[in-house]
Amino acid sequence: MTAPSGAIAKVTLLVEDLDVAITFFTAAMGFVLVEDLELPSSAGAPKRWVVVAPARGGTALVLALPTSDAQRAALGRQAGDRVGLFYEVEDFASSYAHMESAGVHFCEEPRDEPYGTVAVFEDCVGNRWDLLGPARGASA
Repeated sequence: MTAPSGAIAKVTLLVEDLDVAITFFTAAMGFVLVEDLELPSSAGAPKRWVVVAPARGGTALVLALPTSDAQRAALGRQAGDRVGLFYEVEDFASSYAHMESAGVHFCEEPRDEPYGTVAVFEDCVGNRWDLLGPARGASA
């Protein structure tokens, strides 16, 4: 029997406000808005389905509003106090400068690691991400 093969297509990210999150991901991080649909809900009120994705491809984010106390408690801490998401870019310096000028909060200055240039930042609800670029001297 052959093991299934596939890819992680989407990951849910809880946010406080869908429009604020759309602006953050598209304007500050350069993502594209893939879907913004109103869907029927079993609870009666319509549900909004919002998907953003990195412009050059990769795993998309389903932006979702919390619907329970447990989900509200997880806002900004979906990976606890760890970095839980990793955004790889081809041009670290330009991406860092753009994000910083767009008001993204960086928790540290960029640093060089064996695997690349990295700086930790927070998204619009406080989840910690790594902005990752190629190691200095690495060819693309």
